[in-house]
Amino acid sequence: MKSELRFSEIKDLLDHQHNRFNHPDFIENDPISIPHLFSKKEDIEIAGFLTATISWGNRKAILTNAKSMMQRMDNDPYHFVLNHTKKDLSNLNGFVHRTFNARDFEFFIKSLKNLYLKHQGLEGAFAVLNETGLADRIHHFRNLFLKINHPNRLEKHISDPLKNSSAKRICMYLRWMVRNDMRKVDFGIWKTIKPAELCLPLDIHTGNISRRLGILARTQNDWKSVTELTTFLRKCDANDPVKYDFALFGMGIEKLL
Repeated sequence: MKSELRFSEIKDLLDHQHNRFNHPDFIENDPISIPHLFSKKEDIEIAGFLTATISWGNRKAILTNAKSMMQRMDNDPYHFVLNHTKKDLSNLNGFVHRTFNARDFEFFIKSLKNLYLKHQGLEGAFAVLNETGLADRIHHFRNLFLKINHPNRLEKHISDPLKNSSAKRICMYLRWMVRNDMRKVDFGIWKTIKPAELCLPLDIHTGNISRRLGILARTQNDWKSVTELTTFLRKCDANDPVKYDFALFGMGIEKLL
């Protein structure tokens, strides 16, 4: 497969599969369905961020636990973040998704409140003046998010591409917030980042299918691979390279190659 397809053939394949999967039917069984439960910008971005944070492992478990997160915040995430009391935080007791537990959840609520009160919210926290790329935006966000006191173990939940992490969940979250192609899957509610700046959310599915197509040579799923793969995808669509996440993920899930 690596040497058999020309660039034009790969692009045609990716465009075709993108059109198949970037459709409202995609929403129901995907973690993006959780922020789709809301209509207010702040609710969408908070629900999306928390959901993306726990988006690893079994998809059914992700959806179940993300819905539990929303219920523990009275299905009113922005109000809960800004106005929670110590008693309200007891609602989080017992929550666990793999290594993300109730204490982590509590810190996330407190840190989100700090972002909305002092840093113009989640979107503002990713806004970096004179940034040199998405990695810098994510690194800047991470520093702000971890600014309030926290246990060291919690830092693993916020990836840092400047340490060569693929930052898959944050890249996925940014895709949700930034892309707006009128297909009603991604939200496009953030305007401070352009779709052209986004990088592909690299996971086992997108990585494996990309290597089979011959568009990713690097074997590790790290930020260097994210950069290599996104550089290729920008040749296919310079303005919206990450739309091909739908194609690569869908093909990987369906084991089309």
